[in-house]
Amino acid sequence: MQYHYDGFRPGDPTLRPAQSHSTSDCDVLIVGSGPAGLTLAAYLAHFPDIRTRIIERRDGPLIVGQADGIACRSMEMFELFGFAHQIMREAYWVNETTFWKPDPFDPTRIARSGRVQDVEDGLSEFPHVILSQARVQDFYLDLMRKCPTRLEPEYGTTVTALDIPGAPDAPVRVTVRRDEQSEELSTRYVIGCDGARSTVRQALGLQLQGEAQNAAWGVMDVLAVTDFPDIRFKAAIQSADEGSLLIIPREGGYMVRLYIELDKLRPEERVADREITADHLIAAAGRILAPYTLDVREIAWWSVYEIGQRLTERFTDDAQNPRVFIAGDACHTHSPKAGQGMNVSMADALNLGWKLQHVIEGHGSPALLSSYSDERQAIARELIDFDKEFAGLFASGAEPEAFQRYFQQQGRYTAGVATRYAPSIIRAPETWQHLATGFEIGTRLHSAPVIRWADARQTHLGHVIEADGTWRLFVFAGEDADPAVELMRNPPQARLDCRLILQTPHRETQVPSDLFPVKGALDLRNYETVFCADPGADIFEMRGINRTQGAMVLVRPDQYVAHVLPLDAAAECASFLAKLSA
Repeated sequence: MQYHYDGFRPGDPTLRPAQSHSTSDCDVLIVGSGPAGLTLAAYLAHFPDIRTRIIERRDGPLIVGQADGIACRSMEMFELFGFAHQIMREAYWVNETTFWKPDPFDPTRIARSGRVQDVEDGLSEFPHVILSQARVQDFYLDLMRKCPTRLEPEYGTTVTALDIPGAPDAPVRVTVRRDEQSEELSTRYVIGCDGARSTVRQALGLQLQGEAQNAAWGVMDVLAVTDFPDIRFKAAIQSADEGSLLIIPREGGYMVRLYIELDKLRPEERVADREITADHLIAAAGRILAPYTLDVREIAWWSVYEIGQRLTERFTDDAQNPRVFIAGDACHTHSPKAGQGMNVSMADALNLGWKLQHVIEGHGSPALLSSYSDERQAIARELIDFDKEFAGLFASGAEPEAFQRYFQQQGRYTAGVATRYAPSIIRAPETWQHLATGFEIGTRLHSAPVIRWADARQTHLGHVIEADGTWRLFVFAGEDADPAVELMRNPPQARLDCRLILQTPHRETQVPSDLFPVKGALDLRNYETVFCADPGADIFEMRGINRTQGAMVLVRPDQYVAHVLPLDAAAECASFLAKLSA
């Protein structure tokens, strides 16, 4: 990380000087402090001029339970916030997944039928990991406390009324209640991250639409002793007559999560009608695991749920001038076994966060906000379709081999890297995609190793992106480096963060001293903007960069590739960026 550019300051460099707001009104009111709400709050907390409040109906932070799967793409996003490596240190790494089915010689027993690598090589520089949602939220809360606004959730607070005026420039009026006291406030934007029973969604007159599958599952985090050999692998188990079981090893080396298939629900029956207990779940898991034993010593958390996939018809109050948004489970719900809920919810929030920041700070067109629903609703539809098939293939009566094939085929999707946004004002056409085939327009920047010229440090190019609302222009030099060097001297837009990547080895490269941009109150030079290809992992080869012509790769603040252009297309790049603020 970089610091001291505004002058020397001792102590923790991640603790930024506090800047508070005295008024109770705000620019953004976030309702709900789950994964979506905290991702959005943590992003906006970096900007002291944006007045943000976050309220939560619970009395305090989440302690146990709920989601635990963190996809590779979410780990890349956590690098944006600066805590990916802390999560890697604590989490369980999912390296392989095993599959079990009825033993063909004795169907009353289960036998291992397959083993696959969980994430294909080269898909991401980060692993697929398992860590409690509560712990992930701790990282967000800690980050928020170090940001200029020192943003904290206001617990025990609920929305009781929401009024959206007809005038497009008038503030939204919101009534909130805490400790039997009501407060009326005005805000430019409201974001409902308040779950499947979202008060904000209901205030918009929207409903989650879809069907239940009349299937009940139990989930529990347990400390247990067992002779099942794959207890520390992610394991999908399908028995002959007792249902299916998914084992997810948890962080810490001892705890595991069990997803346990229960009996089918009758039409119109609710899972609450069954009065299922933890003992029922343990007994069901034991039957599925036969002939192996399961001795549960402690239950950290458990719950039961019904499988269903539901999606709301839109994610905003108005397509042209949105002021109220919903994100995460307020928009889409599905089964938890594929591990997509927390990941997709956080991606919703990051997509919306930088767009709100651009508009509120005055350098982004309101059309940016309309693109949120366009982009994320399409992703939610894909999620619903995926979850229907995934849940169906893993249920009783499904062919075990079919589930394993589907699991392998959908590896890029479950890793979170299959998202590809459609052309829009923030996603250019593929006119010059051939210049950088490995940086696909509309997908997240697939990082690769480089050597930083200033100090010969091997690093990942994508890790220069931080949660600061900045667009990045990665300038890949051709065989003649002069056009790329000139682009660095005269970037298409003043606010762009430009990074130069050269083909020559770092020890053989000379960089003009005037190439390094000035930064900070002291007009210091940023010497960390030039990189060279790593001979052991050449980014030009890995990402299909045209070695003769070079290329410009323009990346959004949320790490998605917006454009690929030739080095002589600075005017086209400037025109594309100008449309964002028009």
